[in-house]
Amino acid sequence: MFGAKRKALLIGERKGDMHMAKVSVPVSNEFCPQCLYLYGTYKENGEPNYGVFCWATYCWDEGLKFVACIGENKLTRDRIRATGIFSASVVNEALLPAADYCGNHPGYDFDKSKEIPSVKGAVLDVPVPVSSPWTFELEVDKTLHLDERNESEIYICKIRNVLTEEGLTDGRSFEERLKEAAPVIALSTKYFPVKPEALGDWGQWKDKH
Repeated sequence: MFGAKRKALLIGERKGDMHMAKVSVPVSNEFCPQCLYLYGTYKENGEPNYGVFCWATYCWDEGLKFVACIGENKLTRDRIRATGIFSASVVNEALLPAADYCGNHPGYDFDKSKEIPSVKGAVLDVPVPVSSPWTFELEVDKTLHLDERNESEIYICKIRNVLTEEGLTDGRSFEERLKEAAPVIALSTKYFPVKPEALGDWGQWKDKH
């Protein structure tokens, strides 16, 4: 009994410091912060349609590329399949109420074109939310099918253009510009603001251990 307790305590022990014992829990994204994006496409009738997504990341393949995963039937996915292009716009605090509405009302059943004022992309024929601080105009380069029914797909996309608010390109510090942009992240099933206080720069502690 004593040996088992001692073994549990030693899990996570590092350089003489004692940490809480590690335990196994069900698979979830509870402590995996994810940026929120509005994916924008034009419907066949030319009206903009948006869905909110957070299963997104980046990769490097002869340049920076955007990686998006869509795992169920959605109008957004239908239009990406049909056109091969879409926009991915960072959701900020001002845009969150409309984004949450779009994420909880299927495009098959609701007309969301009036929910988010939009302009057309500068390079691609994709809708861009006026209120978003940062938008990627994306062209699908590769599609990876994750199941036999082709219901879950990963899109590796070329970033054809980036649109941002002019005020975010001035000479202020990144922290100041981040505070103004006010992006929203998702953890578990909740939305959180980004705290614009840096913990340091890459490589700052590389020689301190």
